[in-house]
Amino acid sequence: MADPARARKIADRIKELIAANLDQVVKDPDLGFVTITDVRVTGDLQHASVFYTVFGEDAQRQRSDEVLQANVKKLRAFVGQRLGIRLTPTLEIIPDALPENASHIEELLRSARERDEDLARSRSDARPAGEADPYRAKGSDAEGEGRSPSSRQ
Repeated sequence: MADPARARKIADRIKELIAANLDQVVKDPDLGFVTITDVRVTGDLQHASVFYTVFGEDAQRQRSDEVLQANVKKLRAFVGQRLGIRLTPTLEIIPDALPENASHIEELLRSARERDEDLARSRSDARPAGEADPYRAKGSDAEGEGRSPSSRQ
């Protein structure tokens, strides 16, 4: 098992290599605007998961995914030449769900903000039910003040 710091360094190097040279290695006009978001390497340095996003519509994302999957071997060969380690990790190209998750979270926050605004509007006209001070002593007789409820029998 390799040192976790070494695995992280190799992951960072793989990310840099693929991100900087993706267009030169793949050379496909159907490849969209791809951003490499993260790379994770297993502890034994045998496998690397490459996460990416594609700017554009669903059709562009689908086509870019097909192009990337078809060129995994080219990318691995390129990384192996530049990495300089004994064994080149296998590459798994995975679409990153981060943008979809972020947009879902933004939608939830917007919905919560709208509900808070509705609550604030309804609260502005609200008055307390019952008396304004429900804890003040009833009446002003001197004999009821200062006694506990059990002693008032």
